[in-house]
Amino acid sequence: MPSSKKRSGAPRSDPAWRSYEKLAGRFYEEQGFEILARNWRAGRLEIDLIVQRDNLIVFVEVKSASSKLFGHPAERVDEKKTVNLTRAAQQFIEQKKVDNCDLRFDVVTFVNGQIEHFPGAFNAAE
Repeated sequence: MPSSKKRSGAPRSDPAWRSYEKLAGRFYEEQGFEILARNWRAGRLEIDLIVQRDNLIVFVEVKSASSKLFGHPAERVDEKKTVNLTRAAQQFIEQKKVDNCDLRFDVVTFVNGQIEHFPGAFNAAE
């Protein structure tokens, strides 16, 4: 269970999760997407990547794990997370005045460094 205490000591200049977010960004760029935002924040809510190709905007959650011993990292995108991602996406749409675009929520996972892509992983939460 994650600790609520902040880590002390030297700052992590490029933690593994940040590397995976960069790799996920490259994955989308290779498929012709433009990265609109990385780690886009709406108050306390955050979207790891927001990408666009033509009239499709994709909100991407990136998860990683060194193994599946404690379950697949995609399983950590639970109902609470989908609600928060939906709320953040709504704020992005309103703030950027997005109109006439298809929207999708993807999950990209890395298990022991191997990428898995789950397009349309979930629908917007109510």
